[in-house]
Amino acid sequence: MNLKHLKFILISTPIGFIGSGRGGGVELTLVSIVKGLLELGHEVTLVAPEGSILPDACQRAQLINVSGIDQVSWQHKNKNHPMTIPMDGVLPKMLDRALHIAKDYDAIINFSYDWLPLWITPHLEEKIFHLISMGGVSELMKDAISNLSKSHHRRLAFHSYSQASDYCLKSEPIVLGNGFDLKDYQLQLGTEGPLGWAGRVAPEKGLEDAVEVAASIGDTLLVWGIIEDKKYASNIESSFPPGTIDWRGFLDTQEFQKQLGVCRAFINTPKWNEAYGNVVMEAMACGVPVVAYDRGGPGELIKSGITGWLVPPDDIDQLKIAVSKIDQIDRNDCRNWALQSSSHKEFALRIHSWIIPEIE
Repeated sequence: MNLKHLKFILISTPIGFIGSGRGGGVELTLVSIVKGLLELGHEVTLVAPEGSILPDACQRAQLINVSGIDQVSWQHKNKNHPMTIPMDGVLPKMLDRALHIAKDYDAIINFSYDWLPLWITPHLEEKIFHLISMGGVSELMKDAISNLSKSHHRRLAFHSYSQASDYCLKSEPIVLGNGFDLKDYQLQLGTEGPLGWAGRVAPEKGLEDAVEVAASIGDTLLVWGIIEDKKYASNIESSFPPGTIDWRGFLDTQEFQKQLGVCRAFINTPKWNEAYGNVVMEAMACGVPVVAYDRGGPGELIKSGITGWLVPPDDIDQLKIAVSKIDQIDRNDCRNWALQSSSHKEFALRIHSWIIPEIE
């Protein structure tokens, strides 16, 4: 495959360093894109908060660590909250560093879901693109994305059509999906394991619904992820029989997929419009069928009756029924669907196809 050789700058999420888990799915997305672009022969420089690390497969990328105060994520603010930047904030410092070296690169891809990089885009000669990582949780962000769509629509891309539908766009959205290095995920065919759930432990992720399903059948629910809201987690734990939740914490991909693969089913219960649903595809990559609310990105990832079951949002009774039918799903079909739809190389090719018309 002959692709034009490009030099990219990637700007990381400003809400936590890569490897901390605070950046949620954006951290995994960034690593996948770096791997994919490098394997396609491109050059990559990643500008990220201090403390960020990349796996060995990404060592050919240049990593620039920038010190500064983390940005507060928009999902932790009300929808009408104004834009705020902390004193010594890492967001403008990362943007400044990227722009300082941009003359030697073909394009900047911004992964920060924040107002400043969007607002500044029309005022720059440098070609800066934005892969939007969240649904419309902020009126200010919805307005910024709508305005940029009017002037520079092709500079915006999304993970799913459902996510893009939250925004008022000038034209049809550019939807890229996501991708993973599927060699990192091993197919496990056992069907007698526990139930699993993964994500940031915060109200918008709906953990309590998955725990209720597990409790109703006297089962254990393995839970992976950073506990962002300790009071929320404590309230859930105290509301169900002891031992219903097995807290596993935030793990690196190698250990996470090993533990995830033993589950007989993975439950996904978002209370908001998930942009994509990385953990859904990670589960299927391990052969684990997924039972999920038909809300946001997961509704576009799961083939109901083949790789798991989609149920109406917030319908816990239907969640329970779907879990009881999980033995009807062939775990090989889950793995095969992940291979067909979510390769990190194909994702990198879609990134390339998105950007190349704007820079030629």
